[in-house]
Amino acid sequence: MKLIEALKKCKDLQRKIDDLKAKIKQHCAGYDVEDATYGTKEQQSQQIKDWLQSIHDSIKEILRLRVAIQNTNLCTMVKINDTKKSIAEWIHRRRDLAELECGAWSCLTDKNLQKQQIFRLKNSEETVLSKLHLFFDPKIRDEKIEEYKSEPTTIDAKLEVVNAETTLIEEK
Repeated sequence: MKLIEALKKCKDLQRKIDDLKAKIKQHCAGYDVEDATYGTKEQQSQQIKDWLQSIHDSIKEILRLRVAIQNTNLCTMVKINDTKKSIAEWIHRRRDLAELECGAWSCLTDKNLQKQQIFRLKNSEETVLSKLHLFFDPKIRDEKIEEYKSEPTTIDAKLEVVNAETTLIEEK
């Protein structure tokens, strides 16, 4: 089974569970004078038990698949732009870490300071003309901001292909 198939199967099992929960809510109780929707009252009780068992089995399958997905994500290395990381690491970069780095580089500004400013020296009548000094390279800052802004899209594109090609690592 490919990673993408496991991800889709988890989603479908969750949908199935939601559908069964709605049925259970609808049919778990009724009045004595009403007919049971699923045959006799005993048959309807059995149907509720069967749905609950189906949910239990589906949850077990979701757990098995999620663990296999996590294992695959930790063990499968992927190269993006000359950097090799596990799928799990790329997922974390995509989720929020690239944005955090972009935010750090975005803090580098001129702080709206004027290009030149006159200052009076401490304990003196003397004044000096001071020029603005940046403690960073604006070109590098702009390149890094663009790199980190585009990183999630690059990761998405690569992981879509990897998820379709990578076989799920399941424990034997």
